[in-house]
Amino acid sequence: MGVNLSIKDVPDEIAERLRQRAARNHRSLQGELMSIVERAAADTTADTSADGRLRTGVAGRSWVQGWKSIEQLMAEREAAGWQRDPRMAELPRGVDIVRADRDSR
Repeated sequence: MGVNLSIKDVPDEIAERLRQRAARNHRSLQGELMSIVERAAADTTADTSADGRLRTGVAGRSWVQGWKSIEQLMAEREAAGWQRDPRMAELPRGVDIVRADRDSR
């Protein structure tokens, strides 16, 4: 049998944002809350402290949802000492392989 959970005194602003999120995902508020709880319970890579801040997960890494451009990712890799493998320049590019295949027909 399942357990009933209750959150009391949820601020109106947060409750409204949850209702909007549920509507965007075509779920009831109960369904949306269950989805959030299921994901939180299944997430073993990151954990949050009591104050809601992200703590580090596996191997000291923390994960933040969002977007980065290719340029940002490359800058981060290069700042960490990553260098391109010179052998990669000798390999054909994917676009060249596809073009050769199309031209052969």
